[in-house]
Amino acid sequence: MKRSTHNRRNTSRGFTLIEVLVVVIILGILASIVVPNIMDKPGQAKITKAKSDVRAIESALNMYKLENHDYPGTDEGLEALVGNELPRLPKDPWDNPYLYLNPGQNGVIDIYTLGRDGAQGGEGEDADIGNWNLEGE
Repeated sequence: MKRSTHNRRNTSRGFTLIEVLVVVIILGILASIVVPNIMDKPGQAKITKAKSDVRAIESALNMYKLENHDYPGTDEGLEALVGNELPRLPKDPWDNPYLYLNPGQNGVIDIYTLGRDGAQGGEGEDADIGNWNLEGE
């Protein structure tokens, strides 16, 4: 029995130019809506990161206390956490080191950043962010 060989047309085909243009237009519309909303809030993203870092450092300090029966002193600073509790010390979103006091002025220990301006007080990105003002967040 002889097999007949037929040239089969390749039934798979690529996208047409119109389909590609429709997708590009839809992506452009979405980008014009989403990007301005994201770009308007870089300050809020930095504040959120600082709050997250303060919480992580506070957790590392609590682990340190469990292992050593006390928090490191202000002189030892947060550097005492590097190695066992933290792989490295994070910097705040404005590229400054986080600050630490033991005993703290606002609690047993204070972990904080002075914000964008590097000075006490302020509002928005310039506001101080510390473990004492994160309660309930």
